Amino acid sequence: MKKLFFALSAVVLSSAAFAQVKSDDVAKITNEVIDFGKIPQGVPAVATFIVTNIGTKDLIIEQATPTCGCTIGDFTKEPIKPGKTGKITATFNAAGLGPIDKHMNVKFAGTDDTKSIGFKGEVLTAEEYAKLKGTTTAPAAAAPVATPIKAANKTTKTTKKVKATKPAKVAA
Repeated sequence: MKKLFFALSAVVLSSAAFAQVKSDDVAKITNEVIDFGKIPQGVPAVATFIVTNIGTKDLIIEQATPTCGCTIGDFTKEPIKPGKTGKITATFNAAGLGPIDKHMNVKFAGTDDTKSIGFKGEVLTAEEYAKLKGTTTAPAAAAPVATPIKAANKTTKTTKKVKATKPAKVAA
């Protein structure tokens, strides 16, 4: 009987020592899915997710990785104290038309899983968006979102500005 008791005690203690910490145990994300509704093409949209530390230790966001190249992710880099908040942002370039349903995978330090957050909506042409909003002019495009492109042993060309001149008058 003593052997059984010690064996069970060992199993219970070892399983407690290897307990897995889940993201939901240390962080609460307000609005895990944000609905942009209808947005104009070519105007980047930003989703901001608020992260609250519900654990007893500082919370560190290790990664907030978009699942596609059309989204740029950023997040609070410094530790989030218990009870305090940080944020994760997702900037969507809105280049393509149609319905969108995009996700980011979030990894917190000390957890064994990743958390999926996302946004959805529909990208409309500038004209469709203007009609929807009841305006006659399309929204001004924001600054373009740069996408890094690797150049493979290409030389750069310099262009010269040429001043335009008026054509000479021909006598009739």
